Amino acid sequence: MRKLALALVVSALGVGIVLAAQGVFAGQAQSMARRAHILDSGGPALTPYADAHVHFDEEHVDAAIQAALVAQGPENAAMMIFLMSPDTFEHAGHYEAEIILPAAKKYPGKFAVVGGGGSLNAMIIQAAATGDAGPAIRKKFEHRAEELLREGVAGFGEMTAEHFDGNTPYQYAPIDHPLYLLLADIAAKHGVPIDLHMEAVPQDMPLPADLKSPPNPPMLHANIAAFERLLSHNPGAKIIWAHAGFDNTGFRTVELNRRLLEAHPNLYMELKADPDAQGKNYPMANGRIKPEWLKLITDFPDRFVIGSDQHYPQPQTGKQRWQEVVLLFNQLPVAVRKRVGTENVAHIYGNSVAAALKNVNKN
Repeated sequence: MRKLALALVVSALGVGIVLAAQGVFAGQAQSMARRAHILDSGGPALTPYADAHVHFDEEHVDAAIQAALVAQGPENAAMMIFLMSPDTFEHAGHYEAEIILPAAKKYPGKFAVVGGGGSLNAMIIQAAATGDAGPAIRKKFEHRAEELLREGVAGFGEMTAEHFDGNTPYQYAPIDHPLYLLLADIAAKHGVPIDLHMEAVPQDMPLPADLKSPPNPPMLHANIAAFERLLSHNPGAKIIWAHAGFDNTGFRTVELNRRLLEAHPNLYMELKADPDAQGKNYPMANGRIKPEWLKLITDFPDRFVIGSDQHYPQPQTGKQRWQEVVLLFNQLPVAVRKRVGTENVAHIYGNSVAAALKNVNKN
């Protein structure tokens, strides 16, 4: 009887071990299936991230804030940074950070606001057109920049030096314009970044054939050498070159990005991937990050952040921009993903942004 009882116990243990093993394998399979589903669907992010470049409906600010707040959960977004669209004074309806700061401040740690696109950018575009960047203009520009900082903006943007016509009108200014150099000094003084939209134009060139003129000009001005002069002017100024992965001229290549990152330690880049407007040098192919882009990001893990360019409330149709860039993000190595997701944003912005993301990183 004792031998029989022992045999039954051993048999039961064996069955238990088999069942436990099956449970472990089933759990692993479910986990792998979930990860594969996330990679195929484009979201949510496998680890928390801060979206450092989003926009909002300026006519329905409270609705935009609420939509963004609700979206943070499904996206696994720890924070979103709202930017003003770059604009000019040539038409009615331009707006500035004051329109959204009060609403964003109701949710500390969830949102930050970057300002200047509706006023500082317009002042630069106007000064470039008129040729007037004298002492009075410089004083007015500096006063406005300091005012925005006092009101609570976390940086300056979205600024532009070459922006093709679309949701905003065509805009051009030399990126080494005196007011840009002044802005770099102000940004360095206060430890805040400049977020810059600039198409890559290595030499004077005709407008690409797939773009319309008018409203865009028939010829484009070279800007890469001037961009390097801005970067070198004040190495203490952190410059974020927006929209890496969104290229309308064909010249913002992996090679150009690499050369500039190697030469300028104060240069950072936002990753954008828009499935509905891929442009040239797109970082994805068939839902997978291209090897040359993966190598670029992993070679410079401390210089990239996510900047989806998502608008809130989200469009009702089509794949959202955040889904595509998160699809890219999820394919980065875990250590790189942590830096790109939150740590780099904390370093670039500092202060309250860093405090909020530090708590995220502890979880």
